[in-house]
Amino acid sequence: YVTSVCTGSLILGAAGLLKGRRAACHWAWRDQLPAFGAIADEGRVVQDGNIITGGGVTAGIDFALTVISELFDERTAQMIQLGLEYAPQPPFDAGRPELAPALVLDEVTRRMSASMAERRSQISKAAQRLV
Repeated sequence: YVTSVCTGSLILGAAGLLKGRRAACHWAWRDQLPAFGAIADEGRVVQDGNIITGGGVTAGIDFALTVISELFDERTAQMIQLGLEYAPQPPFDAGRPELAPALVLDEVTRRMSASMAERRSQISKAAQRLV
């Protein structure tokens, strides 16, 4: 298996491992996956053959349970989920851009803008090396 969570899928893309494959990524960077020939997918956990990717960092637990289910079985994954008492009930429904209030999304996007410009530049350079 080839796996990643959050922006790790950009690293997989830069390594040339996602060409023509569906992959998840943190929402702020998901639109950069096609630069590496990947198919951006909004899922929290996306499996395309032997490649399993997770969305933002909190998708990591969902991702881990999916990988455990693949490597072992669903029952083992469920036992681990129970052992973790993983039963998410977020206090707010603002964990995805399409769900967050506009003011919240605007502020988060504004705060991330400087790092986003730099990262987009780095992604563009990395993608050009794959051609």
